[in-house]
Amino acid sequence: MVAMSTVMRETPLHEWHAANGGRMVDFAGWSMPVQYTSIVDEHHATRRQAGLFDISHMGRLRFDGSGAGPLLDSLLTRRVDNLKVGQVRYSLMTNESGGILDDVLVYRVAERDGAGEHHLLVVNASNREKIVAWIEQHLAADTTVDAKMTDLTFDWAMIAVQGPVAVELAGEFVDVDPAAMKYYTVTPTIVGLESGAKLDALVSRTGYTGEDGVELIVPSEWAAELWQELLDRGASRGATPVGLGARDTLRLEAAMPLYGHELDEAISPQQAGLDFAVNLTRGRGGPPRDFPGADVMRGLVDDATLPRRVGLVADGGRAPREHCPVLFDGKVVGEVTSGTHSPTLGHPIAMAYVAPQAAAVGTDVVVDVRGRQLPARVAELPFYTREH
Repeated sequence: MVAMSTVMRETPLHEWHAANGGRMVDFAGWSMPVQYTSIVDEHHATRRQAGLFDISHMGRLRFDGSGAGPLLDSLLTRRVDNLKVGQVRYSLMTNESGGILDDVLVYRVAERDGAGEHHLLVVNASNREKIVAWIEQHLAADTTVDAKMTDLTFDWAMIAVQGPVAVELAGEFVDVDPAAMKYYTVTPTIVGLESGAKLDALVSRTGYTGEDGVELIVPSEWAAELWQELLDRGASRGATPVGLGARDTLRLEAAMPLYGHELDEAISPQQAGLDFAVNLTRGRGGPPRDFPGADVMRGLVDDATLPRRVGLVADGGRAPREHCPVLFDGKVVGEVTSGTHSPTLGHPIAMAYVAPQAAAVGTDVVVDVRGRQLPARVAELPFYTREH
């Protein structure tokens, strides 16, 4: 029997994390920092000043060729054919049964020299190999498609700068004005470092925290230098490194689904409340749009029997955790997918899938937390919306 390797992948910032108090854990096969100081402190820093996140473990797939756009358009639930240069769009990739293979961001990127463009797909670390194989399968099925996919995950690093002062801080390193960029846009840029290095990079007005901010994609070999300079220059403004723990509490307050929790291949976009990310036609009154699982999804549009993603809040007690049963009228009607004690709101929150009869906002339910009955109620999502 051949032993399987247990060696975890490391991002270009791994040595920095390990040397600066990062508590490293295995996340989707990557050695990643879960926290540096405390999850609550890192959470508040992001909400109030700025948090820096190493998200280099996310998959980055580049697509070139005249058929790249049509290929992605045929595989994603959201239209790509009308994506303008410089736009970023949240979408899903589904299987033939309508289950979610991954939730992704698709970018249409201009080349810096103005000579052409390409598409970029950012996928979850846990799904990168699966998505690469899925796309290769479709490329192999039609060898006439003028499209080339290149996995750049290990060649480029990705740093998220999030929070009220994030855009200002990141703007000091790039030759464009991030404050002038609209949300969900991307542009090529030059990142300037104190050493004099000038890096070809991408800056996008995107994030996974519920705060304003940007994400920077830079060559791997320069990631540590940029990371340290961002922290040094941002220190007086409260900028701090943030691990996966606070990244999770931040996205949960913002009700952003996480693959493997709120999303998987057994869940349809309709159940997850992601109808906005599914275009079943080419437009209002337009013809049907085909992508894997589209016909199945059309049959689910009016299905009122499936469990739905909801928010839950409780006034106190232990926070609900993943897999905790949800009860209504004494019967189990669902299950928690993510839960925590909200640092911003000061009480427990959770997301869950529950039966339709218990899904209305304001419905009183009970969450079984290791044998203890925690009263809760269904709440509107998101739990938190930034004011600034």
